[in-house]
Amino acid sequence: MESRDYLSRIGAVASDHPTADALRELHAAHLRSVPFENLDIHLGIPIVLERARILKKLVADRRGGFCYELNTGFAWLLNELGYDVTLLSAEVARPEGGFGIPFDHMALLVEAEGEPWLSDVGFGDSFLHPLRFVEGEVHEEPEYSYRVTRHSPYWHLERAPRGGGDYETQYRFTTTPHVLEDFRGASEYHQTSPLSTFTQKVVATLALEDGRVTVTRDSVIMRHGGSRSETSLADENAFREALARHFGIQLEIP
Repeated sequence: MESRDYLSRIGAVASDHPTADALRELHAAHLRSVPFENLDIHLGIPIVLERARILKKLVADRRGGFCYELNTGFAWLLNELGYDVTLLSAEVARPEGGFGIPFDHMALLVEAEGEPWLSDVGFGDSFLHPLRFVEGEVHEEPEYSYRVTRHSPYWHLERAPRGGGDYETQYRFTTTPHVLEDFRGASEYHQTSPLSTFTQKVVATLALEDGRVTVTRDSVIMRHGGSRSETSLADENAFREALARHFGIQLEIP
């Protein structure tokens, strides 16, 4: 696999130097090109945390994946382009309170021009551009404001609606470096446990220039410029057609 293949997959061009601006462009390009999706879990296809297999799936097969796959692929690309990247373990906030299991989620800490940036192309509906890793600094996006706050020994990624509203924690993490193997147990849990949201529902979602498209078994949800529409999917054929139309994914779904 060559970095140029990955760059072609996301419609991006390599910068001469690993700058913060180039990181921002790569991050947004990835989120607009490679969907967050958990289809293999519902097809009974094991997701194996091996970098070569992940790169083939994302680039050659033009598929998406969940956090362990997407952020592993993006980390590889950034390394190839000269960035220093650290794999981070995060625990996702639960609606009922508390947090998920250790290694529940993978995020990235990227150094660009001497500054650390929180990067994450594997959380689905989240920030389009990386966040400068400065406690309390507000990062504005079209629909939400983001910040990282310190709750020792953790950092929290927090989000609030733009224009007002309380911040809510999306996940907590530490800056301890990890390797891909460390996430293997949590990946297997999310593929097999009935308690995991990934086994409970099918989802594929992709950022758009001014919104997001999300496909579930039952519907297509579109967000454009602050407006939202939802279209029901009548059957399995309609679901397959929606995957092909919005993500270029053509699968035989049982």
